[in-house]
Amino acid sequence: MIIFDCNGVLVDSEPLATAVVSEEFMRAGFPLTPDVIARYFTGRRPTDMFAEVEIAAGRKLPAGFAATVAGATLRRFRAELRATAHMAQALSWLRGPKCVASSSSFDRIRLSLESTDLIRYFEPYLFSATEVANGKPSPDIFLHAAGRMHINPRDCIVVEDSAVGVAAAVKAGMTVIGFVGGTHAGTRLPEQLRAAGARVVLSDMRALKGTVIDLRGW
Repeated sequence: MIIFDCNGVLVDSEPLATAVVSEEFMRAGFPLTPDVIARYFTGRRPTDMFAEVEIAAGRKLPAGFAATVAGATLRRFRAELRATAHMAQALSWLRGPKCVASSSSFDRIRLSLESTDLIRYFEPYLFSATEVANGKPSPDIFLHAAGRMHINPRDCIVVEDSAVGVAAAVKAGMTVIGFVGGTHAGTRLPEQLRAAGARVVLSDMRALKGTVIDLRGW
């Protein structure tokens, strides 16, 4: 089975999401830039990010802050979100079961895939870290997805774009393909994904099918 992260893998969402979150933090009096958010929270659950920011700042976020961020993010995605380059072709070429396992909420996963016409490749196999006790880098979401799909974790290949996501999949006993083709990917990301345990790192989804075939033959 192939398990896909959503943000930064299926859809090129990270620059949009970090911009929205930064704007809302700034509006609430928490001076966090998009770069800081990307550096410390890429791949993490929003609830975990908000909790850590409150601890670091020593004060609470405004009431309803999570809902405000979620609503602003969905509006931005409806207007601007695009699929990752060559993603539809890559999914069309892959055979066998596949699913999505994301740190995002179901609403955000569904909107991301519906607005980019990728939902047809996955529905109903969409899994959110809101369903599990611990977010990435814990392996919970990947083990949950494998369990729901009745697949042994050792038979799963995960496609991830964040070091915390790669670490989570490795802890779950899965093989990981790192992806660095999103517009948010910096020059150090390939090294970071390999250090976290990615077996292979890709920058172009047109290479995904051949990479999956090679990994299945190892």
